[in-house]
Amino acid sequence: MTNRLDLPGITWRRVSQKYVVSEFIGLFGTTVILAGATAPLYLLGWHLAPFATAAAVGFMLLFAAFTPRRVRAIGYQLREDDLVFRRGILYQRFVAVPYGRMQLIDINRGPLSRALGLSDLRFVTAAATTALTIPGLAQADADDLRDRLVELAESRRAGL
Repeated sequence: MTNRLDLPGITWRRVSQKYVVSEFIGLFGTTVILAGATAPLYLLGWHLAPFATAAAVGFMLLFAAFTPRRVRAIGYQLREDDLVFRRGILYQRFVAVPYGRMQLIDINRGPLSRALGLSDLRFVTAAATTALTIPGLAQADADDLRDRLVELAESRRAGL
């Protein structure tokens, strides 16, 4: 039996592997902040302060160990009538956004993303629960995908 979301002959399009670097940089910043947040424990002379710092850093290292796999789990498919997006390892999320329901297709590029040549593509529909973001797309891929989706959305809305 074939899973409807894993259609034969269609493979998931993945985000750029540079997105892993972006996630690691974000995790490094979070680790520094968490470790710094334990500094007052040292000033108060709490004897377990090193363990609190080690726990914070250890938790972030554990999270970093799963980051490459989390990024590989992000994918999308352009199907005949909709775009299907997936993400997640333990808690998987699959969202199908019909082309005719797309109201806004937005590209976001922060400073780190621009430095790495990445973009986030955000879709907004009338239903707030279907707003989604495809992170870590190469800039050229995001531009091409946006143009293609705008074209598909306009043609589908014209048929309503």
